[in-house]
Amino acid sequence: MAFNHLPAGVHDALVPLSVMPVTHSVPMAKNLRPDRPLTDSASRPAPGALLSRLAAGPSRASRITHTEHLPPRAGRHALWPDRIRPEVLAAVRAAGIDRPWAHQARAAEHALDGESVVVATGTASGKSLAYLTPVLSALLDGSEAPNGRGATALYLAPTKALAADQCRAVKELSQPLGHSVRAAVHDGDTPFEEREWIRLHANYVLTNPDMLHRAVLPSHPRWSSFLKSLKYVVVDECHTYRGVFGSHVAQVLRRLRRLCARYGSSPVFLLASATAAEPAVAARRLTGLPVVEVADDASPRGELVFALWEPPLTELHGEKGAPVRRTATAEAADLLTDLTVQGVRSVTFVRSRRGAELISVIAQERLAEVASAAGAAGDRSLARRVAAYRGGYLPEERRALERALHSGELLGLAATNALELGVDISGLDAVVIAGYPGTRASLWQQAGRAGRSGQGALAILVARDDPLDTFLVHHPEALFDRPVESTVLDPDNPYVLAPHLCAAAEELPLTDEDLALFGPAAGELLPQLEAAKLLRRRTKAWHWTRRERAADLTDIRGEGGRPVQVVESGTGRLLGTVDASAAHTAVHEGAVHLHQGRTYLVRSLDLDDSVALVEQAAPSYTTVARDTTSISVLETDTEVPWGDGRLCFGSVEVTNQVVSFLRRRVVTGEVLGETKLDLPPRTLRTRAVWWTVTEDQLDRARINPEILGGALHAAEHASIGMLPLFATCDRWDIGGVSVPLHPDTLLPTVFVYDGHPGGAGFAERAFHTAGDWLTATRQAIASCECEAGCPSCIQSPKCGNGNDPLHKRGAVRLLTVLLEGAPAQAGEPPAGEADRQAPPVP
Repeated sequence: MAFNHLPAGVHDALVPLSVMPVTHSVPMAKNLRPDRPLTDSASRPAPGALLSRLAAGPSRASRITHTEHLPPRAGRHALWPDRIRPEVLAAVRAAGIDRPWAHQARAAEHALDGESVVVATGTASGKSLAYLTPVLSALLDGSEAPNGRGATALYLAPTKALAADQCRAVKELSQPLGHSVRAAVHDGDTPFEEREWIRLHANYVLTNPDMLHRAVLPSHPRWSSFLKSLKYVVVDECHTYRGVFGSHVAQVLRRLRRLCARYGSSPVFLLASATAAEPAVAARRLTGLPVVEVADDASPRGELVFALWEPPLTELHGEKGAPVRRTATAEAADLLTDLTVQGVRSVTFVRSRRGAELISVIAQERLAEVASAAGAAGDRSLARRVAAYRGGYLPEERRALERALHSGELLGLAATNALELGVDISGLDAVVIAGYPGTRASLWQQAGRAGRSGQGALAILVARDDPLDTFLVHHPEALFDRPVESTVLDPDNPYVLAPHLCAAAEELPLTDEDLALFGPAAGELLPQLEAAKLLRRRTKAWHWTRRERAADLTDIRGEGGRPVQVVESGTGRLLGTVDASAAHTAVHEGAVHLHQGRTYLVRSLDLDDSVALVEQAAPSYTTVARDTTSISVLETDTEVPWGDGRLCFGSVEVTNQVVSFLRRRVVTGEVLGETKLDLPPRTLRTRAVWWTVTEDQLDRARINPEILGGALHAAEHASIGMLPLFATCDRWDIGGVSVPLHPDTLLPTVFVYDGHPGGAGFAERAFHTAGDWLTATRQAIASCECEAGCPSCIQSPKCGNGNDPLHKRGAVRLLTVLLEGAPAQAGEPPAGEADRQAPPVP
């Protein structure tokens, strides 16, 4: 059996629990931070009291394994810089803000001085106002210019929802300024008839890096008046630009800077992030510019009570006879129901689109039951005040949900991480997080959605029935006593840089003077691109040689494929879309598809036309796809002996195929049957590093067949977790497979591969530093104080096998024996191999 390190799907079966009364308090779990007091509020429920009410009833209190109390904090005021236009300050005061927080004034001062700055303060600390005041001042100054367009500003957001929300906020704030500020969203949802007006007249354009890469930069002559006057570039939620995606965005920003210089502008970059380690370092790497850091948060903060919640065991038993714990999906749906009954505004974050739909449906049904049981006194409108929010909705549906949540029309929302970022949903009292989101940065980002008006807030992390979540709810120090993860990206990655050099050459021929902008690797790549007949040198510049657009050759998010349209077969109505990568598991024939509380059955999936036909139905079951993943060696470029084992680098093909789906009862999770599917396999050709061990090595490591799979799997997880220290990558950029007996090597083998077509250079770097990399991996496992494995050593937040099996001590012994045979310079390529290992070009 192969253990594959892939993002886990949501296969939650639901176990019923009636809605419990919440009329009295019970003691909570022991607080490991007794010095942090609870406070009360006359206008809103105190978070501690709210948690006590949620914990009321038989067995509920025992589900809280820990409560963390973050005390309230007073704010520190300052004065706005005197260079900000008085009209802007008047508009800010009209919005109810008399004085800025100290970090807002400091960030604005740097911006006015022409210094790029990153504001890295907490959620709801007013980062938007910190960059908006200098931006609006510049736009107001530009509106008075006698000739030309006047100053312009560009806002970049990682999601469409955030850009739309920011546009609404800017229009509200700048309303007293009249037509001096013309803000507009320019993204894939913008009608074509509006795009012309935006290009010619808008002076504050809100978009995303994808649109900048594909539409604005390749058409820069049409955007020349905007670029010529570009004063500021705002990069919001900059911590999301990590890994390969972040490296792509870094090169997109360099292309933007190059074109601005061509038109005579040199914009100041204003970056914002609520959760980032070493923000100035990451911001410099992202923009290629010196960046000043403002990280001293002077805003006030209401009290936050953060509870860790473990669902109870049920009477059901798994395949090996072990009791099954109630699912996080069912538990979160109960909590959302209870919060809504109490009139508490809340959001429940879920890891999958299906999970968000399920939670909203269950909560709506139970709210209807509560109203029915209460008779005439019941509030029958409550069920209509809960909804789901996820990617794949139509633009108008997303905007309507955002307005309803912002206005308070919706009390509860079950959402994917599409709402994790800085969308202003002020006034929330509580956040429920159904399953650890994978990083501490995301956890705090989601928790920070509550309490955004300075009031106290409640956050609850509900553990999934998974070793990683189980560990975290019993070891709160792993969440609360450690910093958020660093933002890792590498603009010099040749696999990323090469296509952007091509795109830049198409935009304007590349000269020697441009190379410093793109980094030291650019000069080395240009001859390779010329040899591949992608670029041609004429006199002093390199030119793009193809007819197709260079920007179209690169998907900066690496998602690939056309989204599948979900269409109602009887009416032809478009319900929404599903990413191509998820279509095989989400909308296969026979799948139950949920959309805004309505249930559909998929009748057919046409992969050629990217259309799934559905019809409304009311099945008593849900469906869960089952898939298999395998990896095969295509070519071994380099191989070195490691004692009896081998360390290899080369090309592989990762194959994933959905083979069947299970029908499960919605309430109990009981499996009703399995249906085979005939879907084509999905393949990824990429680069990998792998190592093998022999029977003799296994004997020396005291690894018997019973623990071999767990030892390999644990070593694979830990090595992926350590690779970002040796290759500038994010763990979401890489995957792994461990196999007790691989058909190509005929030995126990661990593979670590680049999760991007053609490779991204990470596996190659791992090969060249294998001795240090695997030594650090062994040390990380051995030095961890846990007994059987934890997220700090061998558990992974994205394991496709649910972190099972894992064997910590076996992994340490296995790596010890492997490293005994490592050569002095493990992984160094033999002479003459350098050319073979050059990065591929697009």
